[in-house]
Amino acid sequence: MPLKLSLKPGEKFVLNGAVVENGDRRATLVLQNKASVLREKDIMQEHEADTPARRIYFPVMMMYLEGEASNAVYDAFVMRMTEFMNAISSSDVMAECVSVSRDVMAGEFYKALIRCRKLIAYEDERLGRTGAPEKS
Repeated sequence: MPLKLSLKPGEKFVLNGAVVENGDRRATLVLQNKASVLREKDIMQEHEADTPARRIYFPVMMMYLEGEASNAVYDAFVMRMTEFMNAISSSDVMAECVSVSRDVMAGEFYKALIRCRKLIAYEDERLGRTGAPEKS
């Protein structure tokens, strides 16, 4: 199934590891085959991984962009997820953590990223970060 991207002027995105920037007009791209694509708003820089849930999102994002789970990145994910799960008490959030882990183990990194956004929203709510810009 093709993926249709509608881009704003100057909007950046990552396509299979390459950073691409749209020109000065709106544009629409249609990707006809499977590719790793992240929009600018979904890209997290390493220094932005400054909370437990964001420290889970970052290695998942790296695995998605790389198309595989390198040992170091996977180990970072496991460590951060374990820390997060040990600190929460909500059964719903715990179930979401299990689903993220299951998606990562299955190589479904984009699905895991979507689930990580829910963890970040939960964390932001708990930390009172309602005005914080959402990077993920």
